[in-house]
Parts: sequence; structure tokens; C-alpha cells
Amino acid sequence: MNLKKAAIASALAIAATGLSVSAHAADKKILLKTPIAFGSHLPALGTPIQWYADHITKTSGGTIKMKIYEPGKLVSPAEILDAVSTGKVNSGYSTAGYWQGKLPASALFSAVPFGPEAGEYMAWLFFGNGLKLYQQMYDEGGYNVKVVPCAIISPETSGWFRKPIEKPEDLKGLNMRFFGLGASVMEKLGVGTVQLPGGEIFGALEKGAIDASEFSQPAIDQRLGFHKVAKYNYFPGWHQQSTVFELLINKDTWGKMSDAQQAAVETTCMATMTYSIAEGEALQYSAMEKAKENGVEIRYWNEEMLSLFENTWLEVVEEKKTEDPFFNKVWDDLSQFRKGYALWSANGFLPRETQNQ
Repeated sequence: MNLKKAAIASALAIAATGLSVSAHAADKKILLKTPIAFGSHLPALGTPIQWYADHITKTSGGTIKMKIYEPGKLVSPAEILDAVSTGKVNSGYSTAGYWQGKLPASALFSAVPFGPEAGEYMAWLFFGNGLKLYQQMYDEGGYNVKVVPCAIISPETSGWFRKPIEKPEDLKGLNMRFFGLGASVMEKLGVGTVQLPGGEIFGALEKGAIDASEFSQPAIDQRLGFHKVAKYNYFPGWHQQSTVFELLINKDTWGKMSDAQQAAVETTCMATMTYSIAEGEALQYSAMEKAKENGVEIRYWNEEMLSLFENTWLEVVEEKKTEDPFFNKVWDDLSQFRKGYALWSANGFLPRETQNQ
């Protein structure tokens, strides 16, 4: 009986393989030329799209290949959305917060201050209205792109500073590299913010062009050497409790793909989200230990500062809701989802102080 079952299982596996091959047999081969916003050497930030490129050929039955271009090699990170939309390239990898100057709501699909952690964020995207609204934003904005969430990371650090920040007055007059919606919060608190790509931050810190910076997770910041010029590293990452990254595909290219190819693109992105969150979670504690060995003080924001950031963020939200109707629509939908999720999160998880006991 066991031999018979094994034979049947083998036959089914062979049949499934045959169906998979036949499903792709008539598909035209596609090369996705993909400029990326983050260097592929950066763990959990750039490595996921390299992992994707390494796997999409197999999952598509050999009909899709991806060639990635490091930041600035084909187009600059800031130009990726326009380049994909116009067909200059047929795909690109970035995070939507880079487009908030053109699409104010885009930052809500990237990282939300005091917002959802990775599990809740993915729940809203895939089982709430998040993904529908995400695509609607690009469609109504006139962009000829298909968006597929393709990586996610957990909290970032909220800043590298040359001096301790103990009270609101300590922020005033600082020049700081800051990303996304969190930058609007810092600006209201008297900080001058600039948006610099990762490769330019260390030089700006070293030369004194900026006084402080946030960028990403400890393992990523370590690669960029921030600990050499700023010795106070603050947590938690109130401005980015999780960050979503997107694969953008030109809609004309997407329309030429078969159903099987489109499914391969989306399924491989889902797998890449798993890869990215797992890699990021595995690397942070050793990077933090190394930072301490290098003389970095790891600090947690005091209650006064965290309350200040949160209250200021709520002011920013009201301003942006008034300024942009679609931001208001997305914010209301996300907020409604979070109200429901709060019943689960408040009861389903151990308090943080007891989790490691």
C-alpha cells in the first residue's frame, strides 16, 4: 500500500510539473530591466530584490528574467516611477514614500509614523483595502504602472545624533536627513530636513553638512558607517515601524504577460516579503552589539519626546488630510482597519516587557 501511495504521489508530482511547463510553453520571454533605489549589498533593504531576480526565472518556468541596475546606473532612485511609467524601463524597485511630492498619499503605502508593524501592515494590504487603494493611487495619478508589494522590513532606528537629545529644545536648529512622513513631523519641531540617498549620508555627516540622520535598520546603517561620526543612536523607530517596498512594472509590459507569468511575478514577490522580514529580523541584534563595541550609546526616547513626536504627527495628519482628498481616503481606511485590529493586538500578544522572560 505504501509503495502504491508513493507511486501515485510521484505520478501526481510529474503531472503537476508537466502542467506547469505546459502553462508557460506558449509564453513570450520577458526581460525585466529593473533599476533599484537601494544598493543590492544592503541587507534586507537591497538584498530582497536580488533574491527575487534569482528566483523569478524558475517560478516563471524560464519565461521571465530580471536584470537589476544599482542605484544611479540606469536611472536615479528619484526617477524610477517616471521611468517605469513612460516605458524608459519596464520595471523598477523602490518604496512609495519617494513619490510623496507628486502623490501625497504614497507615503501611507511606505511607512506610517506610529503606524502598523509588519504583520498588521500586510494584513491591511492583502486582506483589507490597502492593495486596491495602492493601485488606485497610481491609476488616478496618471501613472502607467502595476504595483506589487515586494518586500517589507520591521522597525528602523529613529536617528543617529552627535549629541544627546533629551528635550524638545535639543532638536531646534538641527539639520537632519529624514524620510517620508516623519520628516514633516521633524520640520514642525524646528528641524531642517533633507532627503539624501543612502550612499550620500555618511559624507554629509562627516563634512558637517547635516547634524544627524535616520536611514534604516541597525545592520544597514552599520554598513554605511554612521557609527563612525555619530555616537547616539535612538530607538524606537516611531516614524517607520515597518516599511513596504514595491516592484513597479510598466502596464504595457504587464498586459503582455500571460496569467501564469503575472501569477509568478506576484507569488515571487510574496515570497520575497517573507525573505526580507526574516533576514532583517535575524541581523539586527548582532549589529546593535557591534555598535556598542564601537562606542555607540543605544538610547530609547523618553516619554516626553515620544509623546511630542506622536502629538505632532497627529497635527501633520490633519494638515495632509485637508490638503489631499486621496490621502484622507487612504488614512480613513487604514485607521478603520487598525481600530478593528486593535482588539486582536491588545489581547493576542504578550506585553513587550514579558516577551523575553
